[in-house]
Amino acid sequence: MTKPLTYADAGVDIDKATDFVETIKNIAKETTRSGVMGEIGGFGGLFSLNLSNLEKPVLVSSTDGVGTKLKIAFMMNKHDTVGIDLVAMCVNDIIVQGAKPLFFLDYLSMGKLETRIAADIVKGIAQGCKIANCALIGGETAEMPGLYKENEYDLAGFSVGIVDNDKIVDGSEIHVGHKLIGIASNGLHSNGYSLVRKICFDVMKLKIDTHIPEFGKTLGEELLAPTRIYSQTIDGIIKDLPLHGLAHITGGGIPENIVRVIPKTCKVLIKKGSWEIPPVFSFVQQGGNVSENEMMRTFNNGIGMIAIVPEKSAQEVMERLTAMEEKCFVIGEIVKRNDSDTQIEWT
Repeated sequence: MTKPLTYADAGVDIDKATDFVETIKNIAKETTRSGVMGEIGGFGGLFSLNLSNLEKPVLVSSTDGVGTKLKIAFMMNKHDTVGIDLVAMCVNDIIVQGAKPLFFLDYLSMGKLETRIAADIVKGIAQGCKIANCALIGGETAEMPGLYKENEYDLAGFSVGIVDNDKIVDGSEIHVGHKLIGIASNGLHSNGYSLVRKICFDVMKLKIDTHIPEFGKTLGEELLAPTRIYSQTIDGIIKDLPLHGLAHITGGGIPENIVRVIPKTCKVLIKKGSWEIPPVFSFVQQGGNVSENEMMRTFNNGIGMIAIVPEKSAQEVMERLTAMEEKCFVIGEIVKRNDSDTQIEWT
């Protein structure tokens, strides 16, 4: 061999990656907020904490990905919304503890850096950060030749928020008589896509661009609808109304997520038929002959977030949510649990 080899010969283009950092800098500037120091490009993201209004500040962190919903983005060659999903899956797990998101970092890995695709992804992340009122302060873009198919990639995210120790929402104040208020999702969000893809593409033999009358759009458009980000909604309630428990309804559905926040001495009664279920769920259920139990433990089924509130405050919380143009429903209550009882019961 006479030609000297370079990293680019092996499939990693350092120059292209360097140029892409400049693109990211411009996108990230749109998400800046108080506390941000410097700009993207350093070894670590800098954020200055303002603790003047907090007596005992506690940092809350979360990390997550988008899962096989990315396969839908690949099939549609549309990459500007999965970044919203990425932010949502992280910050929604922070706000359920009463924290306000501060900043976000992402990890994007591709076989070969495709600048257009990568820029669309980061634009989506920035959009999610703006919705959540947190700053995109850093991340990592990795080229890994041979690890991914052409134009495919993986995403992960990491977010940090802050809350006063005395205002952490941990479920300790939940007791018998509290009401469960479900805040609507806008569809599948980012869970259950392995089952959805099997049903839609293997069982029903649908195409990604098939128009589905029940949705009023194509299959791909429905499946790619970005996950709701609830930070502004929860912030609009928690500042002056009691929220004693919050549950982000993700993988595991209502059954597995709601029991994470209630005391062991309590049981949740969920009233079937008490909320609107978007048509995508019945479409998937019928297409795959999926049992009701399997649906409830796999998908959010129309409820993206659950707030547990004192009975006397339930109506006011509902009115506040409605004023913020949120669809919301009283879907259940907290009752006493006997030793032999499970923690959740459907009525």
